[in-house]
Amino acid sequence: MNSLVSGIPVSFFLGLAGVLFSIGVLGVLMRRNAVVIFMSVELILNSVNLVFVTFSKSLSNISGETIVFFVMAIAAAEAAVGLALVIAIFRHKKSTNVDELQSLKW
Repeated sequence: MNSLVSGIPVSFFLGLAGVLFSIGVLGVLMRRNAVVIFMSVELILNSVNLVFVTFSKSLSNISGETIVFFVMAIAAAEAAVGLALVIAIFRHKKSTNVDELQSLKW
């Protein structure tokens, strides 16, 4: 395993990914706005992608980068469907606060 990726130690990338993941988890747990929660989930997915790419580069293996491609495709689909749901709920409830969405009935 190579301890440097483009001249930067692997531990720096992993530390950054840990910080991004922590911020994303805190955003999901503490915020009540649906759009902010979706942004926090995207932040979590991007931190995981950073870990995959870091280990892929340090081990000189392309499988991590392949997984990142599929994670990005799934994240794009999740964002599109999630945003469409938020818009539909906002049109009906006039709010994106998840505390006000207690049931699935209109």
